Amino acid sequence: MEKLSLYIDFDGVILDTITPSYNDIKKLGKELTEEETCEFYKNYPWENIIIDDNIINNSIDSIKEVIASNKFNVSILTHVNSLKEAVIKIKYIRKYFKDVTIIPCPKQISKTKMIHTAGSILIDDYTKNLREWQKECGIGIKFSKVFKENDFPVITDIKQIINMF
Repeated sequence: MEKLSLYIDFDGVILDTITPSYNDIKKLGKELTEEETCEFYKNYPWENIIIDDNIINNSIDSIKEVIASNKFNVSILTHVNSLKEAVIKIKYIRKYFKDVTIIPCPKQISKTKMIHTAGSILIDDYTKNLREWQKECGIGIKFSKVFKENDFPVITDIKQIINMF
């Protein structure tokens, strides 16, 4: 049986980088323009939040179980704001996975433009990414820390994907 291509988002699925980075924006005490937001994330100290303390719902062990199921070709597909962010994410993933493909995608480009989406699965916490994925004939799976209804099938643990396919 041919393995399915499975792409897993990083921010908000593997690690909670969103909460601490948003909190740091709030500490600035002002609304940022789109340009200021881009600059903020380009220069952000990612090494402070891409750490084990921010693992979501046992995601690292869950990805290991997904790989062990032998049902999927697993890749990490993550938006990045800078080369520095990409390097830090890659180093982090490599601590746990030697053979998983890691695809850093510039924030300005849709994830659907980076790989062949048709028939491929994307686990992502951001519904807009899932909609784009579905428009390109991909299969979108919504990740949420706690279950919330959505237009897409919802999982709260990455390993739940094993029994879905």
